[in-house]
Amino acid sequence: MHMKLAILGTGFIVKEGALPALKDVPEIETVAIFARSKSKEQAEALAAAYSIPTIYTDYDELLANPKIDFVYIGLINSVHYEYTKKALLAGKNVIVEKPFASSAAEVRELRDLALAKHLYVFEAVTIHYLPNFKAIREFLPQLGNIRAVVANYSQYSSRYDKYLQGEVLPAFDPQRSGGALYDINIYNLNFIIGLFGVPESVSYTANLGFNGIDTSGVATLNYPGFFALAIGAKDTESPSFVTIQGEKGWIRVTDKPNELRSFETHLLGSGVTTHNELNRYAHRMVHEFQEFAKMFHEKDYDRMAKGLAVSVAVLETAETARKQVGLVFPCDGEKK
Repeated sequence: MHMKLAILGTGFIVKEGALPALKDVPEIETVAIFARSKSKEQAEALAAAYSIPTIYTDYDELLANPKIDFVYIGLINSVHYEYTKKALLAGKNVIVEKPFASSAAEVRELRDLALAKHLYVFEAVTIHYLPNFKAIREFLPQLGNIRAVVANYSQYSSRYDKYLQGEVLPAFDPQRSGGALYDINIYNLNFIIGLFGVPESVSYTANLGFNGIDTSGVATLNYPGFFALAIGAKDTESPSFVTIQGEKGWIRVTDKPNELRSFETHLLGSGVTTHNELNRYAHRMVHEFQEFAKMFHEKDYDRMAKGLAVSVAVLETAETARKQVGLVFPCDGEKK
């Protein structure tokens, strides 16, 4: 049974992410692409390149098509909630890009709506579906008591130079739910919370730009017996890594957390072991799409619901963190 998918958007995550990855997922058939009228030519080019039969510029018309099972929302952060809710109300299942929404209240509302209608909603966070992440989780108990975790994902944004010149694109716009925490550090939060659950508390320190956006920052998540630092930057470059330090050894991810192509393990008294053969595909998004199709095909609703619980925990943590540095999004005035 093929999962029939409509793609929303024509931006980078669609062009370089979803569509190339879906070529390796025969279980999913891309049957339509949606773009606003001003981006129709881009949609036409993508439809031609990937043999997508139908192009929509009217979202309601797309949602009325009974042959579409799922929509994939690859649009800017600030509209994730609106487009997801509309799809759920129309009876469509959803794959939504990270961050799930702009506030925890929005995520909880979408979760409740999906569960009430028994629809599938997946947040497209690659980490949770990579075999290397599963292997790290399985190795964790060998480290004994965890004492410290440090995750650093820093990547100089291609849009930062324009920002410095006063041109604000969505990635640096509070009105579009932008910023380093929601765009890049959200991966670190998913990595940490995916392994260790909801933190007891979080504190956030950030470098703020001229419009109040966080161009970089560090979140400290406190757990019983240990702390976890999540560093994310769009204004500087750094080797990305994750280290998990336990009393009996350590794990080190030598890569961006959302790609996680390899990791090292070390137990006291033994050497370092490198693990780099578990992820089966070069494109980081293939595994997640495969897993989404598998859950849908096998009607594994419980696993989907567990994923939603992680999404809620991550957004609750991120929202608390951003408000500590005075970062306000439009959604904050609408929902409590």
